[in-house]
Amino acid sequence: MSETTMTNTTAPARPDGLRGIAADWASDQRAFKNVSWGKAMMWIFLLSDTFIFGTFLLSYMTARMSTRVPWPNPSEVFGLHVGGVSVPLLLIAIMTFVLISSSGTMALAVNYGYRRDRRKTVLLLLLTAALGATFVGMQAFEWTKLISEGVRPWGNPWGAAQFGSTFFMITGFHGTHVTIGVIFLIIVARKVWRGDYDTGARGFFTSRRGNYESVEVMGLYWHFVDLVWVFIFAFFYLW
Repeated sequence: MSETTMTNTTAPARPDGLRGIAADWASDQRAFKNVSWGKAMMWIFLLSDTFIFGTFLLSYMTARMSTRVPWPNPSEVFGLHVGGVSVPLLLIAIMTFVLISSSGTMALAVNYGYRRDRRKTVLLLLLTAALGATFVGMQAFEWTKLISEGVRPWGNPWGAAQFGSTFFMITGFHGTHVTIGVIFLIIVARKVWRGDYDTGARGFFTSRRGNYESVEVMGLYWHFVDLVWVFIFAFFYLW
């Protein structure tokens, strides 16, 4: 007479609430199987930052459309005098060109990073940082010019008081992102130059030996900053 061995195949009870959601997400074998935590966390950060910038731009549009006081003309406010002639949006056009160009150098840095060409990767990262620093410098000049002309967060000499507050809030928040990006570009460039990604040296912003993924993660952040500026340029300077 054969004996039948009984095994308990009853699955453990699924936890309720947020613990249940976390358990379902943790048990998924496909969500982040081919994506590193560094890249995944950067995407999550950029998603949250998108909501913040989106809220700022929506607030700007709401303030502009709801005020009864005339809104300043961006072509006049942001114009530069060259040879005695006022050229509208000249500085803003140069700033935009510089920042968009930096997106191209960043893409090349990622490309050469995965080719493990340390020299070209470092040069392109530093060039990207230099273009970003140039952008921030021109933005500081723009702020100085407007402050000297009487623009304040609570008012301005050309019309609606909300202009000053929205301008300093939106461009300042974006400029902070660019400044942080420049600092991290220099840090990553230094680590590439020292060969930390080739040797797998332990420390911040490093990855597995021979893996230049940190350069790509930095590229994701930088492209996001450039993309946000396109929306700021369209909504704030062209509208």
